[in-house]
Amino acid sequence: MTISKLTHVDDNGHASMVDVGAKDDTARTAIAKGEITMKPETLALIRAGAIKKGAVLVVAQLAGIMAAKKTSDLIPLCHPIALTKVDVELDLDDALPGVLITAVARTVGKTGVEMEALTAVSVAALTVYDMAKAVEKTMKIQNIRLVEKHGGKSGDIKNE
Repeated sequence: MTISKLTHVDDNGHASMVDVGAKDDTARTAIAKGEITMKPETLALIRAGAIKKGAVLVVAQLAGIMAAKKTSDLIPLCHPIALTKVDVELDLDDALPGVLITAVARTVGKTGVEMEALTAVSVAALTVYDMAKAVEKTMKIQNIRLVEKHGGKSGDIKNE
């Protein structure tokens, strides 16, 4: 791929925010997933509500939602988006062991919400880590990915 084909780089190789002004407003949805693995003992403490910092899943869910709303402040060339909905679900999984995180972001607008969904998952995972790091520093945040996208010029994408 040459530099001129990258949407966030101009012909001189400089960073450039894409002009979406001429694009139609369409309903857009993105779904992202990720996980944080940990020792079974750490997962048991989270499940029991025994982490000293508080309700890990509740705080991580809220952090993920808040992060989605701030994505354009964190990722330099992202457009500010008027989100119509953000859902973040955290599910305990004994098979990992760890926490599975799913974020759904929605808007009606000129550009997609993939980065918002991915940011929500990332920050929710970081929050789980932060809240439980006193009992385990070897947790692993992994496999953060876009699994679905709907709407916009490029249409629907499923990646899982």
